[in-house]
Amino acid sequence: MDYGAVGHSDWDRKPLLKMAGDGSNPADTICLPKTASKDRGDDDVFLQSYSYRSTFALFACDPEHTYEASITTEEQANYFFEVYGSAAKRTSSVSSRSSSRQGKETTYVISNEAVQEIDPIDEDHNIVQESVSPSGDTPPSPHTTSPVNHSEQRRLLTDEGEANIPANQTNDPQFNEVIQEAEQAIDDGILPERIYQGSSGSYFVRGRNRKIIGVFKPKNEEPYGHLNPKWTKWLHKIFLPCCFGRSCLIPNQGYMSEAGASVVDSKLGLNVVPKTKVVALASETFNYTAIDKAKAKSVKFATEKFPDTIGKKMKAGLPPKIGSFQLFVTGYKDADYWIRRFQEEPLAEDVQTHFQRRFERLVCLDYIIRNTDRGNDNWLIKYDKDLILNPTEALHVAAIDNGLAFPFKHPDEWRAYPYYWAWLPYANVPFSDDTKNELYHKLKDLEVIQDLINELYSVFKHDKGFDKALFERQMSVMRGQILNLCQALEENKSPLQLVQMPLLRIERRSDALNTRGSSFIQRFQDKYPFFSSC
Repeated sequence: MDYGAVGHSDWDRKPLLKMAGDGSNPADTICLPKTASKDRGDDDVFLQSYSYRSTFALFACDPEHTYEASITTEEQANYFFEVYGSAAKRTSSVSSRSSSRQGKETTYVISNEAVQEIDPIDEDHNIVQESVSPSGDTPPSPHTTSPVNHSEQRRLLTDEGEANIPANQTNDPQFNEVIQEAEQAIDDGILPERIYQGSSGSYFVRGRNRKIIGVFKPKNEEPYGHLNPKWTKWLHKIFLPCCFGRSCLIPNQGYMSEAGASVVDSKLGLNVVPKTKVVALASETFNYTAIDKAKAKSVKFATEKFPDTIGKKMKAGLPPKIGSFQLFVTGYKDADYWIRRFQEEPLAEDVQTHFQRRFERLVCLDYIIRNTDRGNDNWLIKYDKDLILNPTEALHVAAIDNGLAFPFKHPDEWRAYPYYWAWLPYANVPFSDDTKNELYHKLKDLEVIQDLINELYSVFKHDKGFDKALFERQMSVMRGQILNLCQALEENKSPLQLVQMPLLRIERRSDALNTRGSSFIQRFQDKYPFFSSC
């Protein structure tokens, strides 16, 4: 008899993995696609914790083509019959005396056809996960299903702190192809390489042709992450905590900020941020704890020793890390390099005009997301003299390193974190008519801004430490920045004059937080940092 999966959960986000039978044969075990989330109110397929501290078992019986269900609580029974109804046939009822389950344990048998119709199971005996609505507010129908990929199954065998890792599938086919290329390259032994600049762990990811295709920044290797490999930043955090980090930012959400900047760029049509999304990757070159390394080594040994049993059901490897993945742009250099060159060798007038427009888009992006870390070394310029007759192809601008943006308040303590492009001569030129025509009407449209906020929410809410109140504060800062930018465009101001405008927040009224209304309060910044130039 080939036993299938057993699910168990008590709202503590533990992996839904339990051995069927006597547990002596690991090869008889498969795992369910995800953990349940009480605060999200999921009603997943009935084997996935639909009641507090409940246990439910489903056994796949190949010879009889039936599924045996053990029910111990009234709540389980109610949900079970709601899903399966008359498809279940009662076979036995015994007393349960275990410490975790008291009372009667009733066994039902469900026909294979009924299970396939309601909760499809693939040929590997994996329960096919139902889809969840994007908002996460309304539980989906138990009849709605979507395929489960192997990466989801593997994650349940690893670190439970990574329970919220999303599937590496987006609505962008081209981006999906890049991620698949990265995963295949890692499987082939072409591992990501750590970037030694910066304050956190970040990695160049290569394709199978060994060319760099992206930059991956794991969440737990950020400056506040417990696995940050930069020991100098660890010393900084331990011995100089008052000077470490940015008090206006939510700690350890840099990877979400990277993805959020890409959302803003795409929504407003700025086209200066390389496409960035949240994914999960695993590699030996990432920084792992000794325990994770030991676990991976043990699993690898077991799968190689017993390839026909354990090897078929468990995938060896380190636990995937969640983080931001930004597509790599080729042919670019630091803006500081090209700006010095442009001062020595001035650009042609039409190329200079095009560069000014691209610069203005960078300014708009940084101002809207309130980037607290924009120096001239983390935005890039690509310039090709051979294409000088076609300015739009000769010069490009890319805004990278957007992980220190989306503050929940304006800087008001020690440092102001200014935009360093404000000291460039291009910042003294008023915004062009092209920039006004492209952005002004979008930024004045409340529906566009609300759609943007909704898209940011759909990205940020997947973080394990997501706080809706802090997110609303982040958006109040962004609304204030957008209002100032609209005024600057309307009054023909320059980027330098824009950053000199009074700081404000547009806060939603407390009585409108839980409604779809648009009642807001405008508040000006009343506290400013001690140092204004750093």
